Amino acid sequence: MNNSGKATEQPATASDAAGRALREASSDDTELFEHISTNLYTAVLSDALDELGFRDQVMREYLQALDPCSVFAGWARTIWCMDVFEESENPYGLEIEAVDSLLPGEVAVVGTGQSKRNAPWGELLSTAAKARGARGAVIDGLVRDVNKILALGFPVVTAGVKPVDSRGRGVVVAYNVAIECAGVIVRPGDLVVSDRDGVVVVPAAAVQQTVRLASDKASRENSSRAELLQGRYLRDVYRKYGVL
Repeated sequence: MNNSGKATEQPATASDAAGRALREASSDDTELFEHISTNLYTAVLSDALDELGFRDQVMREYLQALDPCSVFAGWARTIWCMDVFEESENPYGLEIEAVDSLLPGEVAVVGTGQSKRNAPWGELLSTAAKARGARGAVIDGLVRDVNKILALGFPVVTAGVKPVDSRGRGVVVAYNVAIECAGVIVRPGDLVVSDRDGVVVVPAAAVQQTVRLASDKASRENSSRAELLQGRYLRDVYRKYGVL
């Protein structure tokens, strides 16, 4: 980005460090997202990441979904904001560019440095993101227009709610770059999964291994649950399946 705040690259064609090109979700991607949303959950994905040595991939506990029942998975499209203390000539320029760059199958992941100064996300950005085919948004900051976002049916996870505009309070300074969001480093093309327990980020290079391990553990948890409901002792079930 140059000093005028305009992008000097073509972010929509960028790739993450593992080489995954940012592109529209394929049918295989959609199948993966549906498998995760239907059969897996953040807890079992976190356990799989622990097993692979990725122990800091769960976002901080203060993030909450506007709709607690919402579940989504998709590729990260990262957006970075910073606080400002005066109005600029074009305060929404890069913000609009970033949202318009969203591709089907992506999740908008917005980092603010944990700022609570403004609400960088609201109804119109949610509407634009949904129209682009985004699967949800994770905002490490505040949002507004909550009732309208809920009526829209677009999943948003946020650190809180406050009805103030970002104009003169915050500005998007970059997108499609590595950012910190709620304690996790997120790169474009990482897998983002959200459910009632929280938000997990799977590094792009580890997606296949993580999903395979998580699917195996979920299967063993299902078997454990069935036997526990039949009255078997926890120690015996744990000895048999090795999961808690």
